[in-house]
Amino acid sequence: MQCRTELADTAHTGCAFGGHGLMVNGYDPVIRALAQGLDIHLNHRVTKIIQRYNKVIVCVEDGASFVADAAIVTVPLGVLKANIIKFEPELPKEKLSAIADLGVGIENKIALKFDTVFWPDVEVIGRVAPTSNACGYFLNLNKATGNPVLVCMVAGRFAYEIEKLSDEESVNFVMSQLRNMLPQATDPFRFQTVWWVDDGSMAPDVFLGSLLQVQYLVSRWGSDPNSLGSYSCDLVGKPADLYERFCAPVGSLFFAGEAACIDHSGSVHGAYSSGIAAAEDCRRRLSAQLGISAGLFQVGKAAMREEMTAEAMVPFQISRL
Repeated sequence: MQCRTELADTAHTGCAFGGHGLMVNGYDPVIRALAQGLDIHLNHRVTKIIQRYNKVIVCVEDGASFVADAAIVTVPLGVLKANIIKFEPELPKEKLSAIADLGVGIENKIALKFDTVFWPDVEVIGRVAPTSNACGYFLNLNKATGNPVLVCMVAGRFAYEIEKLSDEESVNFVMSQLRNMLPQATDPFRFQTVWWVDDGSMAPDVFLGSLLQVQYLVSRWGSDPNSLGSYSCDLVGKPADLYERFCAPVGSLFFAGEAACIDHSGSVHGAYSSGIAAAEDCRRRLSAQLGISAGLFQVGKAAMREEMTAEAMVPFQISRL
């Protein structure tokens, strides 16, 4: 099942909340719509955040810095846990303990694109085995996108272990699991000899090379320095107020992201809604601090919405497979 919606409607439609959904065209339409009209600086890795004299100073790797009245911190929980970004003054103990006590889970994906579909027309192909490494499932993207793609979802301890392998080793392993379920699965590294002539036809005139039977992409969210994990999660025996303490503001610093969403942690819509909440909280506090009417902030927000182009508000598709 597929449904079409817009960013403006995501808080009011069943497509945005509920069970899992697949973004048919990826997240690029969402990112482009949200980025419309914003001054975004790419490739600026933050190293330090300083609060001083009612200002926030954000320092980046190349020595540059940005000064603002407030800042919203949305870096992944794994990055905060690794203490990659230094805070001056140091974050309060209740914030640090919340960061330390929230868990970080990993779920990696190995996407495999084949020449043709050879698997059954089902949403998920799974396998139960005696060992955890041999268990797993493949998501059938052909149902949602029409492309001959399977995505192996790798979670738990195996997600950590597979990051130690090369891309080729990872693909070989999951392909061996796929062949155990579907013997007709293609060997990803079985090479096919290709010949090419000037008229574009295939003929044994000029040897061009060899082509792989399978195209692939392998994620490594656990070791990626920009994420260091996939999602936040609860740990056994930890306090129940961790999410409240994590998302609580500290001076002029506000916190957002999936780990800052109490009701929908670990999800994309949780990250989105927490960002909206943090921005609204920031707006209210700045209006009081600077003595500016809150209505002025709302007027600017409304004007920005009206100026958004049709391209920015383009509907996107969510598939329930």
